[in-house]
Amino acid sequence: MKVFITREIPSVAVKLLKESRIVEQVVVYKKDQPIPQKELLKNIKDVDAVISFLTDKFDRLVIDQMPKCKIIANYAVGFNNIDIEYAKKKNIIVTNTPDVLTDSTADLAVALALACSRRIIDAEKFMRAGKFKGWKPKLFVGMELRNKIFGILGAGRIGTAVAQRVYPFGAKIIYFSNNINHMLEKKTNAKRVSLNGLLKKSDFVSIHLPLTNKTYHFLDKEKLKLLKKSCILINTARGEIVDEKELIKILKTHKIFTAGLDVFENESQINHELLKLDNAVLLPHIGSATIEARTKMALLAAKNVIAVLTGRKALTPVN
Repeated sequence: MKVFITREIPSVAVKLLKESRIVEQVVVYKKDQPIPQKELLKNIKDVDAVISFLTDKFDRLVIDQMPKCKIIANYAVGFNNIDIEYAKKKNIIVTNTPDVLTDSTADLAVALALACSRRIIDAEKFMRAGKFKGWKPKLFVGMELRNKIFGILGAGRIGTAVAQRVYPFGAKIIYFSNNINHMLEKKTNAKRVSLNGLLKKSDFVSIHLPLTNKTYHFLDKEKLKLLKKSCILINTARGEIVDEKELIKILKTHKIFTAGLDVFENESQINHELLKLDNAVLLPHIGSATIEARTKMALLAAKNVIAVLTGRKALTPVN
């Protein structure tokens, strides 16, 4: 059988596919950029499986061009780039890579919280510019995490991991979730609150929701208005969850302290107004960018492919 991979992934996964008895050919799109649709359509016509990325759109048009395909293994936790219901109608299983990037993304969320609260990026630029003339009592004064209210917006795996990391700093955890997270409450004394309650009370708001039709612009103009002037907003989930234009407005007028963003509404086209802001820490979507996480993601995607092509159940199906 033939597997097509739309970008290069850690070689251990390709090796695993090649060593399986079922996969005869592995084709990898080698350019380090999103594959153009024309190239994608050309390469998927005779494949039995695809390992895809969030940058690859698998809508009805694309899915109809892969009649032999049995599985689309998405190299991500999210899968909003794939029409999973239509894939199901075509008997194509869609999988993702949950759990394996929880630690890396949670680490980065905390790193963003610290970078924002202690103004680390501004201070580093200040040093490199040769502006440091000695210690001053008001130079880059920031905030501590101790005794601050840290709001977790979406208390799933990653949200829980973030809360467990900031709790030892002395932060007080509150969270918004459809369900009670008993483990989170037990380990961090977290309290479940309403969405508006979380937005109004939190000194930090860290977003950990999946992107769905219901969470698109979940933090819109009215919700963003509820944030405290001293609030730090962290987003390592999906950019589209926040109305970015409204976020830029409140950052420009200093209605919140700062924002730490690893994701953006129109990746990879970043709003130039964001780039002009001094009170925003911006990262190029590196939440899972650790050797450990990316290797585990690749292996899980490959294992899902092998499982489905050998007639077994997928390890992490989403449809």
